[in-house]
Amino acid sequence: MQYITGMHALNLRCSLLTCGDWHAPSVNWEKPTYRLTEESVFGEYGIEYKEFPKHEGTHAVANHIRALLDLLEIGNFGLAQGMNKDFICNDDYNEEIFDKVLLMRELPHWDDIDRFTGKEYGSKWLRFRGRGK
Repeated sequence: MQYITGMHALNLRCSLLTCGDWHAPSVNWEKPTYRLTEESVFGEYGIEYKEFPKHEGTHAVANHIRALLDLLEIGNFGLAQGMNKDFICNDDYNEEIFDKVLLMRELPHWDDIDRFTGKEYGSKWLRFRGRGK
């Protein structure tokens, strides 16, 4: 299934208690970033259906967590920077996020994903990883 993700998804409200991004006026809504669920380790996790600016009807859109995980999966750490404090904005989802991050262990850039998550979440990530997961 094709869905909208990345910064486009981060600039829309979702069902989670997360901040998302706040640069909606500067986003080019006419050319959203699409991915296919079949090409991701996350499948259909975190996909919501909603209206999308400048596009008719309802569209499949990643929630904030899924949009950030997608950025990590494709190695776009620059856009994901601030994941913890700027986009998620609370610890309620940490374990869920960490479980999903571990699904990327087999990717060739896993060490970069692990390092990024450590920088974003610090000792919380290290403690989680230390539990043998």
